[in-house]
Amino acid sequence: MSRAPAQLPLGVGLRDDATFESFYPGANTSLMSRIAGQLDADGELFLYLWGAPGSGRSHLLQAACHEASNRDLRALYLPLGELGHFPPLILEEIERLDLVAIDDIDSVIGRPRWEEGLFHAYNRLRDAGKRLVVAANVAPRQLPVKLPDLASRLAWGVTFHLQPLDDLERLHALQLRARIRGMQLPDEVARYILHRGPRRLDELFEELATLDRASLSAQRKLTIPFVKQALGW
Repeated sequence: MSRAPAQLPLGVGLRDDATFESFYPGANTSLMSRIAGQLDADGELFLYLWGAPGSGRSHLLQAACHEASNRDLRALYLPLGELGHFPPLILEEIERLDLVAIDDIDSVIGRPRWEEGLFHAYNRLRDAGKRLVVAANVAPRQLPVKLPDLASRLAWGVTFHLQPLDDLERLHALQLRARIRGMQLPDEVARYILHRGPRRLDELFEELATLDRASLSAQRKLTIPFVKQALGW
């Protein structure tokens, strides 16, 4: 297997922009620090994070895989919302990896074969001393798990609730992402985008990507009139 977390067997890649540097934590600083340090010698073996869609769960899991790659370690990102139609055979031998990041675990809960596969995967990763970070839209105790042994495994490690960003933090998150793209996003323009754009941050970032392409093509700075024109608002 490649040393890079490119997910070659499943063709699931990582977004280049899904890094810790591009994540604005707000009240989630401690959570981000624990995930970023999970591969340290004293890092947690198991982490579970939950939050609403668009809260940054997938970003953080992919950032953890990027961090593993930066350390020349092997990682695998498994978004089960996309891969749940595969049998749980995709979990076989994951203990050979240094880090496994399982996203949307709630999408396969309640399916006996998947629950059994996840139960055995937890055990193998523990026995091998490898790291696992799991994300879902609810806390472990709120998952409708049918296999009691898996329910106990999901409670291992440390659980974090991803706190939503307030309006000012959302503005800062948008400006951080703009700076990483090499764009200048004035406060008044950022406020306009937040007011007129979608509520979810991941969808806002997609609008920002559209603005980036449009501004490069037109050689224009980001102003409210240009945003209106480029996004059809």
